[in-house]
Amino acid sequence: MLQKMKRILVVGPKSDYMGIIDELYEAGTLHLEDVVKEYSIDVPVLPMEVYNTDDISSLLIKLRGFISVLSQGNHTKNISLKGSVDYSDLTWDEVTDEGLEISEEIELELKTLEARKLELEVSKNTLSRYKKIIQKISPLEAHLPRLEGFEVTILIILKEFESVLQVIKPFLSEITHNQFEFISADLDEKNIAVICVFNKRYATKVHDFLYSKNVNEVRIPQEYTNMPLNEALFLIDEDMKKILNEIEEINQKITDISSKYLKRLQDLEYLLAQRFEEISSYKKFGQTDYTFIVSGWIPRKFINKTIRRLSDKFGDKVVVKVQPDDNKKLEEAPVFFDNPFWVKPFEFFMLIVKPPMYREFDPTPILAIFFPLFFGLIVGDIGYGIVILVFSLLIHYYFRKIRWLSQITSILIISSIPTIIFGYIFGEFFGDFGEHMGWLEPLTLFGITWNRMESIIPLLILTIGIGVFHVYLGLSLGIYNAVRHHHPKHILEKLGMMGTVSGIILFILFFAEQVPESYLIFIALLTLVSIGCLIYGGGMMGVIEIMGTLGNIMSYARLMAIGLASVVLAIVANQLADEMGILILGVVVAILLHTLNIMLAMFSPSIHSVRLHVVEFFSKFYKGGGVPYNPFGRERT
Repeated sequence: MLQKMKRILVVGPKSDYMGIIDELYEAGTLHLEDVVKEYSIDVPVLPMEVYNTDDISSLLIKLRGFISVLSQGNHTKNISLKGSVDYSDLTWDEVTDEGLEISEEIELELKTLEARKLELEVSKNTLSRYKKIIQKISPLEAHLPRLEGFEVTILIILKEFESVLQVIKPFLSEITHNQFEFISADLDEKNIAVICVFNKRYATKVHDFLYSKNVNEVRIPQEYTNMPLNEALFLIDEDMKKILNEIEEINQKITDISSKYLKRLQDLEYLLAQRFEEISSYKKFGQTDYTFIVSGWIPRKFINKTIRRLSDKFGDKVVVKVQPDDNKKLEEAPVFFDNPFWVKPFEFFMLIVKPPMYREFDPTPILAIFFPLFFGLIVGDIGYGIVILVFSLLIHYYFRKIRWLSQITSILIISSIPTIIFGYIFGEFFGDFGEHMGWLEPLTLFGITWNRMESIIPLLILTIGIGVFHVYLGLSLGIYNAVRHHHPKHILEKLGMMGTVSGIILFILFFAEQVPESYLIFIALLTLVSIGCLIYGGGMMGVIEIMGTLGNIMSYARLMAIGLASVVLAIVANQLADEMGILILGVVVAILLHTLNIMLAMFSPSIHSVRLHVVEFFSKFYKGGGVPYNPFGRERT
């Protein structure tokens, strides 16, 4: 259900505006509205000045950069974070000064270390590249001439373009006056290494020519040339060791800085982010020559607490006025879900779809009842229910700080209970395994043995009956919303739809000889009157919608069909395991197939249960599009 919201107006002396803002921020109960837009027509209200945001924003960017660097890799692994400081007694300006001071302390040192580390990483990657190339061309070393005044360059050419060598040779011959040599060999399946030896006096022209032809030329650094390749490889390995050692020394220095400053940086970033959010909201506050004005929405249950907080701090200097309800303004009120603990996880779906309008009926409690029911009816297996329950409890425990995942696992935990109950009714424990072992069997209720493989028609009738009830409940809520919004035509439209669908169902039962002939006149009158109401309330589109509503009801047959598919897969898993002949192999196959089925059982029933609510149920009464309650204040953990 939605908490009743009230509009309040807070007026206080302009000289105390900072304190008033801080108190409201700490209270964390007021959903701000733009007071300037709201009241400037009657009184010359000006927006509050937003100051210091650029300074705080710049500092936040710096702090987050430092935190990112100091949190990378192993800098925070197995170290004790020192320097945690209690900043609760500091003013905002003092917190800002503290952030600036720490930034200055570590900025130069950290930048120098990071720049040097980046330079070393580049050198390491370059040396690795040279090492690979030299290792590949080392078999050609015996063919290299030892000539003074000659230069050696390496070309890497794809085998598919080997013919380009015949094009290059004449040009090189002309440039070097035939003072060059080509030596080639396969590097790997795709590449050829070509070593080109030429007189140094033509080096510039040769390199320019190769560059102009987009030839991949590899030029080994001077310090690794004019020596045997094995010596060059040895030198590269030695240089790589020096680079790695220096990188390790830099990492250790960064780890020391992290140990000393990271916790303090995180605390300051958290406080300054809140401060930035607070002062960024100043544009919604108003001021006159002598007063400071705040307006917004607050849940009724928080009003007294908020007023008392301001009164304790400022006495009679601050006035809080609760505005009378205005139907037009209530349409703009934010929505605040205030549901019992077992309903709260299902608010996740409402926020994904879109929250209800403030004066709409909140369907979350109904979703919390029917979603687990539909889920359990589809899965309907004791073994699967137990696995889903245990899995969800473990994920919920280990990832309880991730809000959305905590909500999803809570939904699965709740839904696993009706899954186990329906599994008992259907006599299913990992498909027919429990029945095969003699542990349980399907219950007989209302003269029907609820074995899903044998009771397809009763299950179909049951699910269609659930669809009728669910859709009628949606139409009833549509009538409720229409009454609240004083829309008589919508009331008649919903009543007409219920009566028309009821008449069609009764006609079907009459032709199936399930309704006495004496009721025929009543059924006909009900249908005709209902169609009249439908046309009056919704026009011809209302009549066309009859088929849509009947389609919505028939859509609930998926509760039977998807559940039946799950049963079939479970039974197939058991039969395959039984026919394997080798016990261990059969058990492995059964576990794999049941695992797949359980994964599908957590996903597919959830999707279809949500769809039945959003498409079939919500379409009968729900508009949505409300504004979620977003209080101005410190984030609560």
